[in-house]
Amino acid sequence: MRPKHLAIELSKLQQHPQHSVELEQYSTEGDLAAFFVLAVDQLDFLEGKTVIDVGAGNGVLGLGCAMIGARNVILIEADQEVLSVAQSNADKVMDKHNCSIETIRCMIGQDQIPKYSDVDIVIMNPPWGFQSSRADRPLLEYGFSLQPKSMYVLHSQQAGHLKGIAKANGYDWEIVFESNFRLPPKYSHQSRKMGETQVKCWRFHLPGDAKILDEDE
Repeated sequence: MRPKHLAIELSKLQQHPQHSVELEQYSTEGDLAAFFVLAVDQLDFLEGKTVIDVGAGNGVLGLGCAMIGARNVILIEADQEVLSVAQSNADKVMDKHNCSIETIRCMIGQDQIPKYSDVDIVIMNPPWGFQSSRADRPLLEYGFSLQPKSMYVLHSQQAGHLKGIAKANGYDWEIVFESNFRLPPKYSHQSRKMGETQVKCWRFHLPGDAKILDEDE
């Protein structure tokens, strides 16, 4: 699927309501989501894979993986209203693509976490800690606990702590790309205008499975 086509399809999904500042709910725009998904596919080949999207929001990243060829996609989201949006989007994607998509409501770090084995890829755009310090850590720790072959994380450019968490869980890392991420006004010092921040897409992988050569960390 061409990047422009995928971006259009992802932009057609019902949007994230972004009603909770406390949960740092971000809406990943179609162009960036498509770039993310295609990067995952280029490095880890999504066809037939099992993908878990942690803190899935409206499901844009996980559903993008389903559109590209992932066979099983699991969307985990804490907010029931947002999860309902994700379920509606998932139903539409399953109507068009040969895949299985499961939605689960779970507040990682508070609720009993779902357990899976044979997970190929974990993806996430976790809360970055703008409102609550260390808010991303339960999601990151959960992602690593699934022991995926690789994990992709979209995070603030300033997030240097990811390396230590990865190392403690036996994973190495590489930077896939850097980009701009638009933030809604309520996350931009109550401005009426959209804000922007720099983000990095990290790929965490098992030792010896780096895919990007000549990385400069």
